[in-house]
Amino acid sequence: MKQDALDNLYESGFFSYLDIRFARFISGLEGKNAGDSLLAAALVSRHQRQGHICFDFSVPQLPDIDNPLLEKLYPEPEAWTKSLRKSPAVGKPGEYKPLILDDSSRLYLYRYWEYQDLLAKLLREKIQSRPRITDTAGLKQGLNSLFPKNNHKGETDWQKIAAFAALTRNFCVISGGPGTGKTTTIAKILALIYEQAGTSQVNTALTAPTGKAAARLQEAVFREKNIFPPHIKEDVLGQASTIHRLLGSIPNSPFFRHNAKNLLPVDVLIVDEASMVDLALMSKLVQALDTRARLILLGDKDQLASVEAGSVLGDICDTGSVYSFSNKFCETFYNITGDLLACAQPDEKSSEICDCIVHLQKSYRFSDFGGIHLVSREINKGNARKAAAYLRKGNFSDIVWKKLSSAQDIALDLKYPVIQGFEPYLASVNSGAGIEEIFKNFERFRILCTLRQGPYGVVAVNNIAEQILKSVDLINSSQTWYKGRPVLITRNDYQLKLFNGDVGITIPDTESGNQMSVFFQSESGKFRKINPVRLPDHETVYAMTVHKSQGSEFDQVLLLLPDRDTPVLTRELIYTGITRAIHNVEIWCEQKIFNTAVSRSIRRSSGLRDALWG
Repeated sequence: MKQDALDNLYESGFFSYLDIRFARFISGLEGKNAGDSLLAAALVSRHQRQGHICFDFSVPQLPDIDNPLLEKLYPEPEAWTKSLRKSPAVGKPGEYKPLILDDSSRLYLYRYWEYQDLLAKLLREKIQSRPRITDTAGLKQGLNSLFPKNNHKGETDWQKIAAFAALTRNFCVISGGPGTGKTTTIAKILALIYEQAGTSQVNTALTAPTGKAAARLQEAVFREKNIFPPHIKEDVLGQASTIHRLLGSIPNSPFFRHNAKNLLPVDVLIVDEASMVDLALMSKLVQALDTRARLILLGDKDQLASVEAGSVLGDICDTGSVYSFSNKFCETFYNITGDLLACAQPDEKSSEICDCIVHLQKSYRFSDFGGIHLVSREINKGNARKAAAYLRKGNFSDIVWKKLSSAQDIALDLKYPVIQGFEPYLASVNSGAGIEEIFKNFERFRILCTLRQGPYGVVAVNNIAEQILKSVDLINSSQTWYKGRPVLITRNDYQLKLFNGDVGITIPDTESGNQMSVFFQSESGKFRKINPVRLPDHETVYAMTVHKSQGSEFDQVLLLLPDRDTPVLTRELIYTGITRAIHNVEIWCEQKIFNTAVSRSIRRSSGLRDALWG
């Protein structure tokens, strides 16, 4: 492949400038022998930007086959990989080369191969290790006390199984949709761990990828504080922090103070909203953890993957496959709890990792016959027809479908929901209500978009919302920093401890002569103020993308899909958007677009799944 062909793909918008520069770097290492590696290097760089860990040559279909320039240049995969194995810039796993090509024809940037390799090795070690149960009788009593047998005959207590798995293993994943009790279960798990420890000290850390998620985790544990013995309440409460803060961010550096050479002083690490954690961050977190420490991941495996590269929780859970617990796990569970549990049949696949993953299946928030539950269930299955049928019937009070307005009419149609949704919030701002009440009111309603640009994207919808609110005198948007302006941080600032996805609200600061300050809620639940001119990159946030909404919940949600198909529309995106709603969600879309999105599932290229399940 020649450089001018690569340049043509760059000019068409297929490759970025970074992709081209990296390809030229690889080409320079090969000298005159540079050939197929030029395109391979550009593709692996492009794939990493799109969230993939590697470029997978074993995938039979040509990526982006609708690009005629790429179609002409794309070599035959088997011959291509043979050629790459001869390249001085391409190494085998374990070698130190810019590119790594594994035995399954997956090509990695070295850095991402190393992240994946270290994470897989450390997780396998934890999967195979077991904590010492010092008091079996006490564990039996504790499990049966905290998770008493229910009155519904034959109903499995998945929370109890999750607690058992977490107590008897050094690695456990507790997955489940909204309202299935993940954080409630973790509080009970902590109580059992402290009970087993007796007088021994247990260093516990609660963490999450965002400040909001960390605060919610802390609140959930605090609500269950009465189950903890008095002498350890303070050890558990007040622990939650973001992952970056826990590891110790180093300004202007991708490294952290805690790492493989400076381990976290932690015996039990609990990570909430694990689906949001990308490969690089998860690998660094696990590397900083002692091999004997417990690691418990909480999250919804069916949600969107992280914004950055990787789909770590989905890979760990082998999303899309169904497995059963081993016979040994079921036998031990029965001996300790007296409860029967379905085990793997002789012809079913089962492995040690199966016993580390528990999927909570009962929702305590949504009725089994409610619209949100039924529609989201069918979306997860990829059953677009049935999900659309539920929406068309209009028999549910908690989920409503509305035909999408034209681009010319969308501003008019948004007027009523914008005023209704944000008036209580802005009224509390204008009346001088307390900061906690203002933030609580702001969480009542949000518009979620699937795109940033276009008439149905975040940028346009936020402009429309401001114009609507200004027209009814709820805001004064003639000023950049008007009272009540909500903002979303879009770039990390480690010095200010503000991170991508943090939400702040602009309020007059009485301590500084009513000058405008932007208030943010910390992981501890307290609020801190920052002068607007000091903020890193940010944007107004009456509307936000579904991606940015992960880890958040709102009383009511308006989910806005575009009027045409785009590859970003997937069942994971629609599912995540719908399940951000606690009480009600409206979906504005064309049925054809909805059906196409639900029928499409994205699976990021990675070798982590095979490394753990193979």
